[in-house]
This record gives sequence, C-alpha cells and structure tokens, in this order.
Amino acid sequence: MMGEETEAKKLAEEYVRLGGKRQSIMDDNQVDTRKWDDENPEAEAFWNEHIKTLDGDHLREVQTHLPSINSD
Repeated sequence: MMGEETEAKKLAEEYVRLGGKRQSIMDDNQVDTRKWDDENPEAEAFWNEHIKTLDGDHLREVQTHLPSINSD
C-alpha cells in the first residue's frame, strides 16, 4: 500500500530522532553500518534493544533506511 511506512523504516527514523549516529554503507548489494561518533545513551539503548536483536533480513532492512555514507 502506497504511503504506508514499514516497521523497519519506523525503527530507523526513531533511532535517528533519538540522536543515533550510525550510517548505512552499501557495497556490492551488502549493507552494513558504521558508527564513528559517540551517540547519546537513548539512541544507543534503542539500537541495542530494538534493532541489534533483529534477524539478518530485518536488520538489513532497517539499515537501508539509515542515512547513507554512499550519498555523501
């Protein structure tokens, strides 16, 4: 359905709203995240509780909704 946000997108947006600093990096259809800066405790806790625990496919889906290193 058009306009409907996925759960993965909502998780990524909430993480960023809380001050999360991780960015996605895509290379040869592989997705990963990088975090160079310290992030606030709320964002770190949200990542660890709601995102880090996801299975591989769902984690990759959330990662695709994070700000991208590739677009810089």
